[in-house]
Amino acid sequence: MSSTTLLIIIVAITIAEYLVSEWLSYRNQKAAISQIPPQLEGLYDAEKYTKQQNYFRTNNRFSLITSTFTTILMVVLLFTQTFGTLYNYCLTITTNTIGVTLIYFAIIFLVYDMLMLPFQIYDTFVIEERFGFNKTTPKTFIGDKIKSLILLAILGGGLISLIVWLYTLLGTNFWWAAFLVSIGVSLIMNLFYSQIIVPLFNKQTPLPEGELRDEIERFGQKAGFEITNIYVIDGSKRSTKANAYFSGMGKKKRIVLYDTLIDELTTQEIVAVLAHEIGHYKKRHTLQNFILAGVAMLIQLYVLLLTLTSTTMAEAMGVATPAFALS
Repeated sequence: MSSTTLLIIIVAITIAEYLVSEWLSYRNQKAAISQIPPQLEGLYDAEKYTKQQNYFRTNNRFSLITSTFTTILMVVLLFTQTFGTLYNYCLTITTNTIGVTLIYFAIIFLVYDMLMLPFQIYDTFVIEERFGFNKTTPKTFIGDKIKSLILLAILGGGLISLIVWLYTLLGTNFWWAAFLVSIGVSLIMNLFYSQIIVPLFNKQTPLPEGELRDEIERFGQKAGFEITNIYVIDGSKRSTKANAYFSGMGKKKRIVLYDTLIDELTTQEIVAVLAHEIGHYKKRHTLQNFILAGVAMLIQLYVLLLTLTSTTMAEAMGVATPAFALS
């Protein structure tokens, strides 16, 4: 297979993924109805239902614009072999494998993030504002962006550096070691996300003693689900949307309630929301998703190995020899 043929196949897959995704999105939007179904009359507010449907359609249209832009951008970059040109430029800065890979990905991400920034601003300050959800201030938005970039540089850059180092050390056997490292990092993040990452963006406080905590603990005992760590997060600083989630595993699991959830729902309604989440945990959905993600990661790393040994792939990207950054 020639490099030109491979490039056409990659572009075709990119376009096909876009078309399938948008077709499914169109089908979902077409199936939605503006008026509340007869089965829900008297159970759900008709005005809120109409607002939710309008919000759904608006987000679908905006998603179409965003995904169309990113797909066209990717196709143009592939056909013009911009990725290869950028990699060759990075080689003029350093020839160290880890260094050139980090510089390459840093440039890619920063440019992409700058291009997507107008879409992010429009989504937050126009769409979310129009439907009464936005509480994010420009100061919070900028602060979140800076913190996210720093975290990505530390965590993402660190993981990439470690995987590239394993590749330079182990050669074609690196993918197994990279898999174990990636699984370990994922497990640590799953266990300690709420304790380490969330406090950088939000304030979490233990749910005080009272009716709500008593009812949650009582339900947990009834469901055979030990609950000791229940926290309230200040989600209202960014949005009026209500939410709740579990994080961690085993004794490290934690229930996090958004303050908006507590403000908008009754005690029994909140318990019902948590019952749904507990159901996922009891059915081992969290563990199943973790295993499936691990399998997908293993396959991706093996495909990475194949591209790292393919001169044809390198030429399709615009360079003469395989490079980790372009695989």
